Amino acid sequence: MTAITQATPVPNRAASALLKRVLSNAALTVGLAIIAIIIVLALFANWIAPFDPLHVDPLARYQRPFSGWHILGTDELGRDILSRLIYGARFALLVAILPTVIALLIGGAIGLSAGYIGGAWDSVVMRVFDVMFAFPGILLALGISAALGPGLGSMIIAMVVVTIPAFGRIVRGVVLGLKEELYVEAARTLGYSHTRIALRHILPNVLGPAVVYGTLQTGRNVILSASLSFLGLGPQPPTPEWGQMLSSGRTAIATAAHVATIPGLAIVFLAVGFNLIGDAARDMLDPRFNKDRS
Repeated sequence: MTAITQATPVPNRAASALLKRVLSNAALTVGLAIIAIIIVLALFANWIAPFDPLHVDPLARYQRPFSGWHILGTDELGRDILSRLIYGARFALLVAILPTVIALLIGGAIGLSAGYIGGAWDSVVMRVFDVMFAFPGILLALGISAALGPGLGSMIIAMVVVTIPAFGRIVRGVVLGLKEELYVEAARTLGYSHTRIALRHILPNVLGPAVVYGTLQTGRNVILSASLSFLGLGPQPPTPEWGQMLSSGRTAIATAAHVATIPGLAIVFLAVGFNLIGDAARDMLDPRFNKDRS
């Protein structure tokens, strides 16, 4: 009789190695867990939230956490804080991630072209960035948001403008070193076009530092967006946005501290989650940093 052998599934070694590496990094694991929880809350808010986040109940104003049906209490209008927090996760993730992605694309393109082309174009770009760096980021964002008017769109535009110079300078610095490498000189010798050299040979090596900084910048954007909303330049009431919730709760901080404390803690947790991921990504993608620490 012919022996019949069953093929056993071969595990994906690359995926297993990556998972093992992720789990071995405590900071990365915690950061991913925090972000994953908030993403789940944002995606399934319609099913998870126990109440309508816009429902007003004047008879239930300033209820304390665990004092009734409202697990995290109610705000100054009797709205359920937990429900508003869950729905607010959508805005928190949007204003943290979207400006970072847009700024990475625009700033990265400008920095790549400035570093590779050099000359007058590089000088003009760097002088413009220097002027923008002369202003504190929060003040520049405040000025742009105030000029455009309060709202989600103007806040995102302000955050993008503030973030572009940092991405541009980082990418430019990496490109200045890469364009002198031997493989780039070899590509020029072979007659490859400048566009092909920039996109095929230089860009892939720029993505690592840019993505690491982008992850860290996402955490900063959480604080920046909350600051703008706290000052009334973000989404307007009754939108359930964490910064706006923090602002509305400050008037009752002495008598109902939970109204401001709970959204404030949510902002901190989200920022910490992105920062932990950014720190871990830097450790994994930048061997020189690990070497310096050892």
